[in-house]
Amino acid sequence: MAAWSYLVVGLFLPLFPLSMVFNLLFARVSQPLARAVLLLAWPLTGLGLLHKLGADVPDPVLNWALATSALYAVRLLVLRELGTWTGFLATSLWALLWIPAHEGFELADIALDALGFSAPLVLLVLITVLLNRRLGGAYAGISGGLAASLPRLSVGLIICLLAAVATPPFPGFFSLLSVLMLASPVNMVGLLVVWLLWSWAAARLIQGFVVGARAADSSLQDISRPVSWGLAMAFTALLVTGVLLTGDLL
Repeated sequence: MAAWSYLVVGLFLPLFPLSMVFNLLFARVSQPLARAVLLLAWPLTGLGLLHKLGADVPDPVLNWALATSALYAVRLLVLRELGTWTGFLATSLWALLWIPAHEGFELADIALDALGFSAPLVLLVLITVLLNRRLGGAYAGISGGLAASLPRLSVGLIICLLAAVATPPFPGFFSLLSVLMLASPVNMVGLLVVWLLWSWAAARLIQGFVVGARAADSSLQDISRPVSWGLAMAFTALLVTGVLLTGDLL
């Protein structure tokens, strides 16, 4: 495959600095539904292009992808706006899809990994909207103590962040585990460091949003019970999917 073809695919399966295209687009698109469509369709488009072009992924491209994932994982540590954080995490996650592509896995299997990575991010878009409506923005550290003010929304945020950073037994965990099983020892260490950075970044967000004294604005309204049940059903679906994926790895 010609070098330019890898650059085209690198727009969708992120390779820095081509990855900036998605993040700029994600930042400009404020409509939640459009953001959700972007999160689901962007990596699948890249996989489709890679499959159509039909060529092996060389080691330099694989190393480039791992470096891209690590770069965005480090950037997550300093981000505080949940929407931007979601876009950067998506970039870090999708860059790892080059690994199963490098190993010649079937397109359908890699597409399931992509959806496993993206589904919790779609829920994070919804959580961001709910926070924006109540706080005027989704910035960690500005309006802390949400565990006392908005307990149901806080629980939804925590579970969503855990799912997004591939915590077991959510689908992303098993997708990442399958990627780890394919990696060389050196790359495996790098992947584990990236995974640790994701978890650290998520913990910092949780601390900024949830931990602390009760928010000064006592008029904040928590999410309704129907919305809570909807989120609970979505999380349950993710958990069930994750449990079903264990059968493919055992």
